[in-house]
Amino acid sequence: MPGWLKALLAVAILVVLLVVGAVVGGVVWWSRNKDKIIGNLKQSTTEGREYGRTTDKQGCVDENLSRYKKDPGFSSAISASIFVRSCLDTSRPTSGFCNDVPRVSEFMKAAEWRAAQCRKFDLAKDNYCQQLFQPVQEFCQSGTRKSSENSNDNTSNDNDNSQ
Repeated sequence: MPGWLKALLAVAILVVLLVVGAVVGGVVWWSRNKDKIIGNLKQSTTEGREYGRTTDKQGCVDENLSRYKKDPGFSSAISASIFVRSCLDTSRPTSGFCNDVPRVSEFMKAAEWRAAQCRKFDLAKDNYCQQLFQPVQEFCQSGTRKSSENSNDNTSNDNDNSQ
C-alpha cells in the first residue's frame, strides 16, 4: 500500500472519530443540560408575558436590552429573544412602533436596520446584538404591521389595532 494512501486512510479515520466524538459529546451535553435550558426558556416566556402586561411595545424592547446588557452572550441572547417576543405579544401599543421596521425577507434593509439598532443602544460591538432585534421584525411582520398604504392615514380604522 502506497504511503499517500495510508496517510489518506489515517486522515479519514481521524475525521470519522472526530465526528463521532462531537455527536456523542453533544448528546451527553444535551442530556445533562436540557432541563435547565428548557426551564430558562419557560421562565423567559413567563417573565416576558408578565412584563408585557405592565408596559408598551417600546418598554419591552428597552427592558430586554437592559436585561441583556447585564449578562451578554449567546444563551442570554436566546433568552432575550424569547422574553421580548412574549412581552410584545401582551404589551400595549406604542405609536409608530413598527413604522420603520423592515420585513425579515428584506435582507439588506433588515441587516442595516438591526445594525443601526445595535449602534443606537450602544451594542454595536456585541456579536449577538442583531439577534435581539429579529423578534421585533417578526412581531411587526406577523400582521401587526401597518400597511404601507395606511401608515400616514390617521382616519383609517385599520390602524387602530395595528400594534
